[in-house]
Amino acid sequence: MHLAFSTCWNSNRHFRGDEMLNEIFALGFDRVELGHGIRRSLWEGVEQFLADHPMAVTSLHNFCPLPIEIQGSAPDCYQCTSVSEAERDRARHHTLQSIDYAHRLGVSRVVMHLGSVAARDYTGRLVRSIFAGRYLDRRYVRLKLDAIRKREAVAIYDRVVEWLQPVRAHAKAAGVTLGIENRIGIETFPSEREFRRLFKEIADGTIGYWHDFGHAQVRHNLTLLDHAEWLAEMAPRLIGCHIHDVQFPARDHLVPFSGMIDFAALIPSLPGEHPMVWELSSNTSKDDIVAALIHWKQRFL
Repeated sequence: MHLAFSTCWNSNRHFRGDEMLNEIFALGFDRVELGHGIRRSLWEGVEQFLADHPMAVTSLHNFCPLPIEIQGSAPDCYQCTSVSEAERDRARHHTLQSIDYAHRLGVSRVVMHLGSVAARDYTGRLVRSIFAGRYLDRRYVRLKLDAIRKREAVAIYDRVVEWLQPVRAHAKAAGVTLGIENRIGIETFPSEREFRRLFKEIADGTIGYWHDFGHAQVRHNLTLLDHAEWLAEMAPRLIGCHIHDVQFPARDHLVPFSGMIDFAALIPSLPGEHPMVWELSSNTSKDDIVAALIHWKQRFL
């Protein structure tokens, strides 16, 4: 698989796109995902660096570049699940634009979040219950089941599918596949059940599954799924993944091998040559990244 690195680690602290990419190149990565923090002011430098260096772009993460009115990483600033038609239109407009920019660079994958529903922060309550020592007790289980019932009662599937129709058509014309990313929150879309339905009903190759290891591990820790089983089920639709580690129960975007994810057990099950994009917190040190990269290459490359 193709190892890559996300600009989410350093896009917020750079004013020139070439300097942003050069910092990643110097770490030892020759493939990159342009993340959801790429401001328009960075784009010229991005194209200049790519023209002059042996670095390839594996994927863009919607919205990329950012809407002009958004100044920092904000993949959920406009949501296709919104009850506001104006917000859904803004989400579509900027998604189509991300697809255009991917096509401009010859990139065949755009990673997408598909929004969330208006609901209480049940996921946060579950995490707080764990820290309060109530992990898997009756109150925890009741809270989880109540959250799932209320989330499943919200009918937004048809709204999202309708929103996707022109987006999928635009992506197909551009030679781009949309990677639908799994998320952490119970309130996010799609749930596991909705993922299954989505891939059953849309089987024309315009959408695929983007597996976020950290997000899946947190949902595993919250007993919402089994990480290994879910990855195996979604493997036939996989088009790429985000790599980061997790400290129990929900601290994610950590450098690989610093948390609890058993990459040695999970990585060999991944099919084909798809991007494996390290998506790390901006607080991660260069030394930790370089050390983890050496370890990763020894184990998997």
